[in-house]
Amino acid sequence: MVIDLVDGTYELFRHFYGLRRFTRGADRPYGAVTGVLNGLLQMFEGGATHVGVATDHVIESFRNALWAGYKTGAGIEPALLAQFHPLEDALAAMGVAVWPMTELEADDATASAAHRPPATRACRRCWSGRPTRTWPSACAATACCRSIARASRSATRPPSVRKKFGVPPELIPDYLALVGDAADGYPGIKGIGAVGAARLLNERGPIEDFPAEVLGSGHDAALLFKRLATLRTDAPLFSDVDALQWRGPTDAFAAWTERLEAPKLLQRCQAAAAKLESH
Repeated sequence: MVIDLVDGTYELFRHFYGLRRFTRGADRPYGAVTGVLNGLLQMFEGGATHVGVATDHVIESFRNALWAGYKTGAGIEPALLAQFHPLEDALAAMGVAVWPMTELEADDATASAAHRPPATRACRRCWSGRPTRTWPSACAATACCRSIARASRSATRPPSVRKKFGVPPELIPDYLALVGDAADGYPGIKGIGAVGAARLLNERGPIEDFPAEVLGSGHDAALLFKRLATLRTDAPLFSDVDALQWRGPTDAFAAWTERLEAPKLLQRCQAAAAKLESH
């Protein structure tokens, strides 16, 4: 069994700005939602059976209480923000398991789901195009990662991670703690760049093992940033993997395809579901 995990919020952003190359800023109300649904449907048409989609129901999370500068919803374009909740509703109507996150983030949900399946199942965690905080050990042992964005399947395997960042996957949270993450809003440790961070981590291991004098007054900040950078794996998402099995669209999906002005989505969903059922 293969389980596909998708960061729906990342996909929504990707489709929103991808469409702008063609619409010249004339944003369709549900254009990005339609793009995400099309991407998932392509997965089902390609034989995917068990899929979970995590979303950021709100942008803020428990991390905002830890660091005042952590990312918020400020600056997100209203036309994009207006599609957050419709995406969740449309996914549910399509019959897809969707996890809207509030206290945690979508990344935490995919990490939690990747951490749960036993080693006999392969978990494909969709790559979000950036170092996704940490590599869940359960996923790393069994994964063949892919992305709806068609990223290379090798992009998140340990040798590729080390080649790109200079450290193994398990040290990515430490690496981000030292160099910072502008997208998430924390600065890292002053005076430490990518090369220096990789050298320190390869020489000394995780930040917890650093002698106090290595980071000096920045030691506590580095530990805090590592906490921000580390994915949670305890999100309560599902009790049985069968809950992730796609069985086709619900009765509510027809109305959604009308709302999205994408009637062919319904026909394709029904055909994909019939094909999966026949197998």
